[in-house]
Amino acid sequence: MAITITVSNQKGGVGKTTTSAALASGISMTGRRVLGIDLDPQGNLGFCLGGGTESRYTILDVLNGSVPVQEALIESETCDLLVSDISLSSNGLENIPGRREYILKNAIAPIIDQYDYVIIDTPPALNLLTVNAYATSDHLIIPMASDILSLVGLAQLKETIESVRSSLNPNLHVLGILLNRFNKRTLLARDVLDMANQLAVQIDSKVFQTKIRPGVAIAEAPAHGESIFTYNINSGAVLDYLEFIREIAPEIQLDLNKEAADNG
Repeated sequence: MAITITVSNQKGGVGKTTTSAALASGISMTGRRVLGIDLDPQGNLGFCLGGGTESRYTILDVLNGSVPVQEALIESETCDLLVSDISLSSNGLENIPGRREYILKNAIAPIIDQYDYVIIDTPPALNLLTVNAYATSDHLIIPMASDILSLVGLAQLKETIESVRSSLNPNLHVLGILLNRFNKRTLLARDVLDMANQLAVQIDSKVFQTKIRPGVAIAEAPAHGESIFTYNINSGAVLDYLEFIREIAPEIQLDLNKEAADNG
């Protein structure tokens, strides 16, 4: 059975897609079978993972029942993908009969056992798409930029998580808060860390030990059609993402160490 991880925050610009792509590509490096699912209408996860910009079918075609999930799968050099585009923003899922919160879970059920990990990127909103991701997932990762505004709204996210646990998915586990663009030398970063630790307690979670430093390689890699790990394994931010994967999935540490050496 696949381990399903959703990356989510209702605030934009906090590194959701970068984190989702890093998880999918990094875990794939070890030979694990990974499926990336893009639930953000911006469609950036598919672009970052080599899914191309033109696809015959998107995740919306799967969710509304137009095509079976097997026909919408895209095989990239990184992992398998279910991509999205702007049509997902007016998805019409609220008109589908039955338990709308389980549309995604039911749609991917025929293929879920083919994978070791499923990574879901979500839109910057707490909407039906996000709730579907939560209802499908084992784990939730909350990325945040290292600024005060990124902490605003976590109370609303806490309420959504509690609601999903009580009515849809009692096994949803918040793995932790990931701080992105973190400069430990600044007073602001230390203040944000203190507040993030307080907020993590409120959602029965933690702030990850690994913090992601600022790094231009993170932004450059998609433009060159590469994962961050093949583009520049020596970047501080890329090495931070390697360490982050080790932190959340310690069983794949040796494989990642070998790949880092091979690509160095």
